[in-house]
Amino acid sequence: MDTHIGIIGGSGIYQMDGLEDARWVDVESPWGTPSDQILTGRLEGVNMSFLPRHGRGHVHSPTDVPYRANIDALKRLGVTDVISVSACGSFREEMAPGDFVVVDQFIDRTFARQKSFFGSGCVAHVGFAHPTCPRLSSACVDAARAADVTVHEGGTYLAMEGPQFSTLAESRMYRDQWGAHVIGMTNMPEAKLAREAELCYASVAMVTDFDCWHPDHDEVDVAQVIATLTGNGDKAKRMVAGLPARLGTDRTPCPHGCDRALDMAIMTAPEKRDPALLGKLDAVARRVL
Repeated sequence: MDTHIGIIGGSGIYQMDGLEDARWVDVESPWGTPSDQILTGRLEGVNMSFLPRHGRGHVHSPTDVPYRANIDALKRLGVTDVISVSACGSFREEMAPGDFVVVDQFIDRTFARQKSFFGSGCVAHVGFAHPTCPRLSSACVDAARAADVTVHEGGTYLAMEGPQFSTLAESRMYRDQWGAHVIGMTNMPEAKLAREAELCYASVAMVTDFDCWHPDHDEVDVAQVIATLTGNGDKAKRMVAGLPARLGTDRTPCPHGCDRALDMAIMTAPEKRDPALLGKLDAVARRVL
């Protein structure tokens, strides 16, 4: 199998430089219309695809991002490894604006989003104790360091619904009582859906601010966030440019089993499965269905 890297770019990341044979393509999905067309091409001989999470021009709010359509579309294109690049706030002094955090855990506080490809007619339960792929995360850490980016390996991402930022009470609770490291609005249910689609997933959270817990930052300053986003976007592009050399062209089975997440997950008896739902799962679960 060939490696095919999929980049889901968040706030401040709307394009990817250096792609050979680059073209924007439409991908139809039974789960709706993806956020945007997908930019496909090759970087140093490795297949790469880029999807602007919010759409070019930032037209989708965090709640309204078509997460299922996005993951399904990447799967249909043959993507094997998904790297989320997104803006976040920090709960830790040492994780300062401009730093990257390669996340390894999540706390999901979202409540208004469709979080699974499965449901009535085909029930499935995938394991999610370790929600990111260590192999893919390690490649992101190495690529970021090689690009002279200050990067922190590991951290817990608190996914909030938004679109408003946190209250001071919430920010203090997430930091002091729940032990979260960063906060954002978009990695859930994205990471859960990637696991259901048997795609390796890594999350690179780019710190833009200290949220409102910090005594020197009473509230999130959107102007400062946007200014930091610009610098983070340049760093992210340098990091992405280093990924092909670290992941290679030949994709071997994931040593952590991300690409076999559905092996024992589907619970519904074959004769009880809904044909209409099975038709929608033709890309996500093609290996087991």
